[in-house]
Amino acid sequence: MKRGLAGMGSALAGRAQLMRGTAPAEAHVPPLRLFLAELGAVAEPLRIRFRPDLPIRPAQRPRVVILIPGFATGPTRMRYMAEQLERAGHTVKRWGLGHNMGPTPETLDLIAARVEQVRERYGQQVVLVGWSLGGVFAREVAKRVPQHVAKVVTMGSPFSHTPYSNNIWRTYQVVAGHRVEAPPVAADPRTKPPVETVAFWSPRDGVISRRAASGTADERDRAVALRCTHLTFPTSPDCIMALVRELES
Repeated sequence: MKRGLAGMGSALAGRAQLMRGTAPAEAHVPPLRLFLAELGAVAEPLRIRFRPDLPIRPAQRPRVVILIPGFATGPTRMRYMAEQLERAGHTVKRWGLGHNMGPTPETLDLIAARVEQVRERYGQQVVLVGWSLGGVFAREVAKRVPQHVAKVVTMGSPFSHTPYSNNIWRTYQVVAGHRVEAPPVAADPRTKPPVETVAFWSPRDGVISRRAASGTADERDRAVALRCTHLTFPTSPDCIMALVRELES
């Protein structure tokens, strides 16, 4: 009993330690007004119910897409986006790992195996679409199995600048259990994957810095500016229509 309590106390102390620290001077974060504006996302489920159908046409080139959710979210948050892509005729698959609570040593290998499985089943390369941390995963997986990946699209993903260029790095550290600059997997987020890579970002993003999400010319092929908050990337009509266009190119 005492040993168990001691272990719990040690774990809590470790998590508390992860709340501390200071971001480096070069870190760039969205202003507080944008961060507070993210609270408007609580009304998004209601907005979706009364939103008119998006002007989506049948795809000339149907794709196979895997959606990778953002940090602390799961496939349910990506459902609306999946439904819209399926309306166009695309095949949309889940990433297969449930809720995204941060990387473990096995995460990238498991996603890569999922990509290979989907590629073999449908006979075509897969488009990886990742929201926030999910986009960072997508970029890394595309480096591991580029032969199975047609394109990577990130949505508000912090792959550039510093891992402190966001408003939630302390929260991330406490939940994920590691410091943002020391994930439990070998990765180089700023290095571009050897496949077409497109970065969606928004000047209205209150969570991830535009510098982190848009990247530099050598870190992605193109950056696309959208009009949405960070928490509404998966449901924003602007984002979904931009993604529909990307899947046709």
